[in-house]
Amino acid sequence: MFYEPKNGDHGLPKNPFNSLIIPRPIGWISTVDQNGIFNLAPYSFFNAISYRPPTVMFSAGASGNADRMKDSARNAEASGEFVCNLATWETREQMNSSSATLPPTCDEIDQCGLTPIESRLVKAPRIAEAPVHLECRYLKTTEMPGWQVSDNYKVVFGEVIGIHIADDCITDGGIVNVAKLSPIGRLGYNDYTRVGVDSIFTLRRPD
Repeated sequence: MFYEPKNGDHGLPKNPFNSLIIPRPIGWISTVDQNGIFNLAPYSFFNAISYRPPTVMFSAGASGNADRMKDSARNAEASGEFVCNLATWETREQMNSSSATLPPTCDEIDQCGLTPIESRLVKAPRIAEAPVHLECRYLKTTEMPGWQVSDNYKVVFGEVIGIHIADDCITDGGIVNVAKLSPIGRLGYNDYTRVGVDSIFTLRRPD
């Protein structure tokens, strides 16, 4: 089949685009607002984009708030920082719960029964139940224009200035045990996947 996204002429029950760019890592972003209220939300438009310095991005669509900004993007811009927590198989239900649309005054960490812990270098909290945390310093926001204003996305970039890895997820040989982490990724529709020992394979790059 062939279709032009702007025309929406795919003839399918749902737009298939999100089922093609898969799996997408989940940026489980924690921030704090100017009143000290914690916010937590998952973003599947997320990824690492460079090594030196290590940099990540998450892309937030428009919201129903007066400024049309997602709380995560607003807080990151205002505070100059955020934390990306690794979403895992063990925390899948809490991750999903934290995607609910709630007022900015609601603390999703508390709402989802999770445990906030202090970061080393930023004020935004980490999630104790996550085995990996990336403490990030906000760099900039790039606005991606949509076909309509409601389609606009804000791409938030942050430099990773501190990394926490659970000790039991590092092997005796000093390698991160990805199967032990059991991270999950976003597929299309309401579907997810996880990385496990049976889904990992190795390929050596050519010289």
